[in-house]
Amino acid sequence: MSRTREQVIWDFVQGWLKKAEGDLRASEVMMRADLEDWFAAAFHAQQAAEKFLKAFLVRHQIPFPKTHDIVQLLNLTAKADRSLKLELGAAAMLTPFGVEFRYPGEEVADREMAEHAFQEAKRVKEAVLKRLQPYLNKGHPKSGS
Repeated sequence: MSRTREQVIWDFVQGWLKKAEGDLRASEVMMRADLEDWFAAAFHAQQAAEKFLKAFLVRHQIPFPKTHDIVQLLNLTAKADRSLKLELGAAAMLTPFGVEFRYPGEEVADREMAEHAFQEAKRVKEAVLKRLQPYLNKGHPKSGS
C-alpha cells in the first residue's frame, strides 16, 4: 500500500518533531544533572531548535540544504510565515554550538550560556508548535482510496 504525498509529509514532520524533542530533553537532562558539560547541553539545544525549524519547513514544503545555520533556516521560514523569523531572531545565538564550537580548542559554553541556549531552543519549539498546531490537530492524513 503506497502512501499519499500528504501522508509522507506528515510522517517527515512527525520524525523531525520527535528528534527535536529528544535533543531538547537531552539538553535539559544535562542541565539538571549538572554534568558540567555545558557545551553538550548547548549543542543539543541548538540541534533541537534546528530540527523544530526543519519540521516547519517540511510542513510547508520549503526545501532546505543540509545546514546547522539557524539564521539560514529562519530566512527560509519567512517564505511561509514572516513573523517566525522576527519572533525568533535571537535564536541565531545557537548556530555556533552546531557549527563552530564542535571541535577541541574552540570556545566552550559555561552554565549561563548553556541555560540561555536551552531557553532559546524552548522558544523555538513553542513558536513552531504554535504555528503547526492547526496542522497537527488534523491528525494523520487518511489515504485517498
